[in-house]
Amino acid sequence: MVLRIDHVSIAVRDYEKADAFFTKLLGLIPGGKGRDESAGFYFQVYSVGDLSRFELIAPADDRSFLDSFLKEREGGVHHITFQVHDINAARSYLETENIPYLGFNDKSEKWKELFIHPSNAFGVLIQFAEFNPHEWINESEMIREKKEWEIKKVGSRMLFSILHPGGGKVEKEFSKAELDILINELVKIRTLI
Repeated sequence: MVLRIDHVSIAVRDYEKADAFFTKLLGLIPGGKGRDESAGFYFQVYSVGDLSRFELIAPADDRSFLDSFLKEREGGVHHITFQVHDINAARSYLETENIPYLGFNDKSEKWKELFIHPSNAFGVLIQFAEFNPHEWINESEMIREKKEWEIKKVGSRMLFSILHPGGGKVEKEFSKAELDILINELVKIRTLI
């Protein structure tokens, strides 16, 4: 049911200050962002390192669902998001296991979600979400031309990038000797197919 942990979400009062901290000091790369008028908040998703993701959420007005969470703090971990293949199957599974959930929403094509309240998940707000992770990544973190892989010469080495199912790409540099070994192994496997 769960494909992977997608991101950890931090709720903050001062979005500008938090954004500067995470981008300028820690080097996170901004990706998808938006505003939810009905819940009174905005969000920014970031990529970091090995395709890990991080999200900032902040009140967009004085009627935000985050008001009670931020009442006595400047910020904190708000929830952990798990990507699921099918939100309706996840909901059915929770119902079968008698695990209460809230906030079920399958109306949007880009993002379907539900939550498990911290009282039912060992003190952590859990979000299950069905979505295409490639739509939330900065273009600089993607392979161009919508291919599955990309190969570039970098100095005397080869840079091999492959599309990651969780969004973005994974990169590995190879020396000429390593490349020769890789080619030989690929040729051996090719004869078995």
